[in-house]
Amino acid sequence: MRLDLVLAGNADEKMVYLDQIKKEPFWGGPQKHLKDFFDYGEYRYEVRDKATGQLIFSRGFCTLFEEWQTTNEAKQVSRSFEQTVTFPYPTKAISFLVKARKREGKFEELFSMDIDPSNYFISPERDSVEIRKISGKGAPESSVDLAFIAEGYTQKEMTKFLDDVKEMSAYILSQAPFNKFRDQFNIWAVLSPSADSGVEIPGEKIYKKTAVNSSFYTFDSERYLTTENIKSTRSLAANVPYDAILILANEKKYGGGGIYNHYAISTVDHRLSKKVLIHEFGHSFAGLGDEYYNSSVSYNDYYNLEIEPWQPNITTMVDFEKKWNDMVKQETPIPTPRDEKFENTVGVFEGGGYVARGIYSPVMDCRMKSNAAKGFCPVCQKAIEEMILFYIE
Repeated sequence: MRLDLVLAGNADEKMVYLDQIKKEPFWGGPQKHLKDFFDYGEYRYEVRDKATGQLIFSRGFCTLFEEWQTTNEAKQVSRSFEQTVTFPYPTKAISFLVKARKREGKFEELFSMDIDPSNYFISPERDSVEIRKISGKGAPESSVDLAFIAEGYTQKEMTKFLDDVKEMSAYILSQAPFNKFRDQFNIWAVLSPSADSGVEIPGEKIYKKTAVNSSFYTFDSERYLTTENIKSTRSLAANVPYDAILILANEKKYGGGGIYNHYAISTVDHRLSKKVLIHEFGHSFAGLGDEYYNSSVSYNDYYNLEIEPWQPNITTMVDFEKKWNDMVKQETPIPTPRDEKFENTVGVFEGGGYVARGIYSPVMDCRMKSNAAKGFCPVCQKAIEEMILFYIE
């Protein structure tokens, strides 16, 4: 079952509205782990048995809306953003709830409704396109199924798209810790054609008509490539059983984006595209936070320094016991100086989450910090591995 929602508001207000309910053909997610125990995400949705109130299914997620709320524009105008959520199709009447994480870290209920799964207004329609299975032989319920969506590829460029999927997916599965589980990944290609080749670059007055209408200059940040067309993205992914969505943008400009439990997107023809995609996949798949602190972003006060952030790879030291404290050797100083002798040490280095003071990260350099890093640090690898196990066990 898929619920299409609208998130709306401004810097101070948030509201959730129902758009439509749809029936998708596949549930590619786990059948054992229906309840989310990670406590990741700025939002959470729950499915409960209507008669008993028993929790059946839950997931955390993030949105472009909550990022936008921290921008200067959100202080001046109100906007709406598309949002979609999915869960196994229920057999009995359910209560559906959406909760938002408050500034102090606790969740509050924003929206609820009862749903009768036999309602004949629940549409099974979907955007049918050609698909190819690139690799993998596992059953969806015991594998991580990745749906790669073509963005900015014309029908004549689909051979290039298939080659790009093979190249990008091979890179991801060659990197730790994904390489330990490469045989438990299924790779799907969704051949969604675009009218135009490439993607929109508003800052250069380049506009395109593409499959999911992705664009650079999100929140006026040049390198930030995203799509706000979440419904179109989900409808295309629905052609395969998927756990995660990766959008490949047929463009050479540097950039990408990743939203937890929604999608990762990157261009394919920049020399750093593979590193960008796996960084963004760290966000969308494992809920990892950015560890860089000296690059410009459009956000204001994104993290509350008085509470522990939910992202597994950054800390404010408010409740460090819940983070990677057990991975720091006793002789390692806390905080850990950004000194050459600690270059290969797991510690607590100040700087991360877009700020140089008050937020700490596990190592001096990591894929979640820079493209120069050798890969994901041990803390990020552990978080990714835990998420993989959540899907395959």
